[in-house]
Amino acid sequence: MQEYVEVLFRSDRTGYFINQKQLEIYPDIEVVVKVERGEDIASVINTSVTDEDLDRKNKKGDVEKVLRIATSQDMKQLENVKKKESEAKRKFLEMVKKHPFEMKLLDAVYQLDGNKLTFFFSAEGRIDFRDFVRELATEFKTRIELHQSSGREDARRLGGMGMCGKPYCCVTFLKKFNQVTIQMAKDQNLINNLSKISGPCGRLLCCLHYEEDFYLKKAENFPELDDEVNYRGEKMYVVKNDYYNGKVHLVSDDNQNEVISLKEYNKLSGNINEEKHS
Repeated sequence: MQEYVEVLFRSDRTGYFINQKQLEIYPDIEVVVKVERGEDIASVINTSVTDEDLDRKNKKGDVEKVLRIATSQDMKQLENVKKKESEAKRKFLEMVKKHPFEMKLLDAVYQLDGNKLTFFFSAEGRIDFRDFVRELATEFKTRIELHQSSGREDARRLGGMGMCGKPYCCVTFLKKFNQVTIQMAKDQNLINNLSKISGPCGRLLCCLHYEEDFYLKKAENFPELDDEVNYRGEKMYVVKNDYYNGKVHLVSDDNQNEVISLKEYNKLSGNINEEKHS
């Protein structure tokens, strides 16, 4: 199998490339890679990736190569590109005033060789910007892409501090956004606190994904929600499982609440099962 490296572009896009020349590459080093429209610079985030799917893509010619470790000349070119990006943002803001839609420009990123310029923006709803793209292409004389960022992408690009007091995960170490669902919040007894588990991006916190396996494993030993049990001669239902403290929360038809240990619940549910089989 070929050895690949995973890289992170300045546009926050990640990709896999073949280290065919067996260059001495390590995390955080800058490399120049072959892309669809020329060459671009990226930072290495994973130095040893072997994957059958990537091998199959390689045979089809769908995986490009690492060309070289970035040289001093490449870094000098990158500095020139960054200066052009500042000018590109200024021109973009002037040109967008002529159009009826509102776009908040977040960033402008040139490919290292200048063969592509991507503008990142946020906007309410979808925008038909086809005419605007043609104007931009005429002005900058290169391939133009307009990318409407999601709330999560905005948070990564702009940065900030989470409610935990630390920088956003997506800014520090999280390279790919994992799917975070309402079901995860339910599994972790957080469904009643959605405002407290939503990030500045407006989406559920990425960290809900980290502990999901723990809660699913714990849940195997706990009752299902709405399970019925007879407690002190009264029919009660499971409304919450406290996985950390080993407690089960019960409620009756007349809204009386009780909290009992899992061990006690298992004894009660065992008695019910015995009655059913007697």
